This record gives sequence, structure tokens and C-alpha cells, in this order.
Amino acid sequence: MTSPLKPPEGDWWSQPVDRRESIWLGLGAIWSVILFGWMSVWTTAGDQNPIGETYRIEAEAFREKLSAYKDAATETDEGLVPPGTDVYIQAMRFYWDGAPVVLEAGTEYDIHLNSMDVQHGFSLRPEDALSKQINLQVLPGYEWVVPMTFDEPGTYHIICNEFCGQGHRTMHGTIVVTEGS
Repeated sequence: MTSPLKPPEGDWWSQPVDRRESIWLGLGAIWSVILFGWMSVWTTAGDQNPIGETYRIEAEAFREKLSAYKDAATETDEGLVPPGTDVYIQAMRFYWDGAPVVLEAGTEYDIHLNSMDVQHGFSLRPEDALSKQINLQVLPGYEWVVPMTFDEPGTYHIICNEFCGQGHRTMHGTIVVTEGS
């Protein structure tokens, strides 16, 4: 089978590049360097990257921490009120154990995340704003401690955004943020 495109005739690759093409290539190269620099500065100085420490941990050891946390927490109609500023949430097919949880606005909490079985996605967003969300990966064998402060009271939805099996679409949880005292 032959190509419908015919190659140019003669020694076309040795032809000098037109001045206008050189200008466009130069502008494209300069713009690429500007964007690369912008991305480097933004990821270094910007406040959008999740921080926190990650530890190797077996799922059962995290499960014990979660169980102790749930025993010490106060259970209300809206969810668990943590005894301190540590919040434990473990993902498992197709459930967020430790959620729903009730937190106070303006207080910094350490959210401890772990997966019991497979990789899950922890997507957290306010009920009324899809544009304000954070997406984290929750992996088995790791505990990720993410510091979070909720500025606005309201209901925040936890959604698994990493396909984890047939019941993936049902994997939802909530964090209810109340006015600080």
C-alpha cells in the first residue's frame, strides 16, 4: 500500500528556514521556557501542593489506631467528633471507615489516611463548589498524615476518585465542619 502523501521532490531538508518561521520557532521556545519557569516557581512557592508525612504501616496496625480513635471519639447524629486534632480515615472497598466526622472551622487537624485493600482516591470538596477540591492518593501499606484547616463551615464530601471495583460509585463519606468555639 502506498501513502496518499507524496514526499517533496529534491533536496528539501537542506533549504534554509524562512525568517518568519524562525521568528515563530523562537517565540515558541521562549514561551516554553517561560511556562517551565512558571511551573517550577508555582510548585515550589505555591500553596496548592498537599504536604504531610508518609509512614509505612500494615493495614491491621492502622486498623488498631482507627479503632482506638473511634473508641475515644464522641458519636453524634452528624458523625464522630474526634477527641483531639488527629482524625483517622481508612479506605476499603467501598467505604470510608472513620467518616462521617465532625470538625470545627479554623482548627488545624491532622488527617491520617490509609487503605485497607487497594489504591483509592481521596477527593474532598465542599458541597456547593466543585472547583474547590483536593485530590489525594490513598495507598495500602502507607499512612499519610495531611494537615488540613477548614475555613468555612459546611458539609464536605469525600469521594473515591480512583476506580477500586464494582462498588466504586457508592464510595462516599462526609466531613461536617461547624463554627469554631
